[in-house]
Amino acid sequence: MAFEPINKTEAAVTQKAPSVRLLFSALLLVMLLSALDQTIVSTALPTIVGELGGLDRLSWVVTAYILSSTIVVPLYGKFGDLFGRKIVLQIAIVLFLAGSVLCGLAQNMTQLVLMRALQGLGGGGLMVISMAAVADVIPPADRGRYQGLFGGVFGLATVIGPLIGGFLVQHASWRWIFYINLPLGLFALVVIGAVFHGSARRNAHEIDYLGAFYLSMALLCIILFTTEGGTVRPWSDPQLWCILAFGLTGIAGFIYEERLAWEPIIPLSLFRDRSFLLCSLIGFIIGLALFGSVTFLPLYLQVVKNATPTQAGLQLIPLMGGLLLTSIVSGRIISRTGKYRLFPILGTLLGAIGMVLLTRISIHSPTWHLYLFTGVLGMGLGLVMQVLVLAVQNSVSASQYGVATSGVTLFRSIGGAIGVALFGAVFTHVLQSGLISRLPEGTVLPRELNPVSVNHLPDALRLGYLDAFGSAIHAVFVMAAGIMALAFILSWFLREAPLRRSHQQ
Repeated sequence: MAFEPINKTEAAVTQKAPSVRLLFSALLLVMLLSALDQTIVSTALPTIVGELGGLDRLSWVVTAYILSSTIVVPLYGKFGDLFGRKIVLQIAIVLFLAGSVLCGLAQNMTQLVLMRALQGLGGGGLMVISMAAVADVIPPADRGRYQGLFGGVFGLATVIGPLIGGFLVQHASWRWIFYINLPLGLFALVVIGAVFHGSARRNAHEIDYLGAFYLSMALLCIILFTTEGGTVRPWSDPQLWCILAFGLTGIAGFIYEERLAWEPIIPLSLFRDRSFLLCSLIGFIIGLALFGSVTFLPLYLQVVKNATPTQAGLQLIPLMGGLLLTSIVSGRIISRTGKYRLFPILGTLLGAIGMVLLTRISIHSPTWHLYLFTGVLGMGLGLVMQVLVLAVQNSVSASQYGVATSGVTLFRSIGGAIGVALFGAVFTHVLQSGLISRLPEGTVLPRELNPVSVNHLPDALRLGYLDAFGSAIHAVFVMAAGIMALAFILSWFLREAPLRRSHQQ
């Protein structure tokens, strides 16, 4: 016996307004926890290595969480459709909290990396199920303002994560980065248990375990290829290309299996839906451009402007503010008008303009330029990110809310992982070429982009280093602007569909 796929609004239509608001607050908190743990660890990494050792496994503290959370996103989406989102979300929260506590108790780097992977197994479910759960209690016509808040929370978490991490490390311990999840997560768990009324119908079903295996294999290998290529392993390393070959094999196996499976993880028929296909492509491109380029802004502030990690986080508040503002405003406008197609067009246009403006950033640019340019970028992202989820949910049946939402989220996550690797390779190549052309032969430079090391260089060398650094940043944002322009072109092909007034239309 098993739960029936959710295709009705059984409990949703009976939820009272106060309970919906309370539930929505808990879902926002769940989203915040998941998004925060992607970035909150970054400023604590030097302290963690100083206590636990294991410098060679440092990057895996971040990568383990991203890998495991990305792999399980489509699985959670499907399980939510099959078993009901309430129980699946509760399981994800428990996994996430267990991983958080064990991360805080880790005594060496190996334990921390493994527990971060466990935390990610829950974290991937928090993000996708919380967004899909909104579809169970709010009809599409009223969903815009709620999805807008999700976009704002996601942007907020991306920016304040390093800031909170730096504050906790400075005033408490790096272990509190993980312990702080416990009271917040338990509160969300209690609220969801009390006010989220899910489906209780049961029906026979079949889990596509082979499809899940192929998909996990494909995502694991492709993300490993993009994160390790040019950094941990040189591009000429045969093992790196073997990893890619296994990833491509996983993709081929997954497509073959999904054509045969009775309950596929991601039904291939979704890709025949124009809205799903376009929103997935646009989400992938936005993830590629956003995470691949904005990652370097804190580095710019620390290396060029001598900002501390905490100061660098604070100086990115305009990015978060712009995203939060337009996410909320666009959501309310969509709920009132029922029109959403214009927002991805305007959002990708503003995003491309923001990237073009950021190409003008140099080592001599005043800080207010960065505030203005990142504000424009944030406003663009706020107009488009959650509207993509709304458009997809409006185009599929209620029984596919979870798998469609997880599909769009998955493509954005993959784009982010590939973007970080791709832009990192471009940045490193341009920086190294600039250093060769600007500095005398035989000059000894710091092996890492450490702001303290750069500041201790002789003036002549430091200026040459910063000049090459500025050129590398410029190249990154030129590339990002071109990619965002592609998203702008694709957004014109989105069709306007009337927002449904109920889940059953």
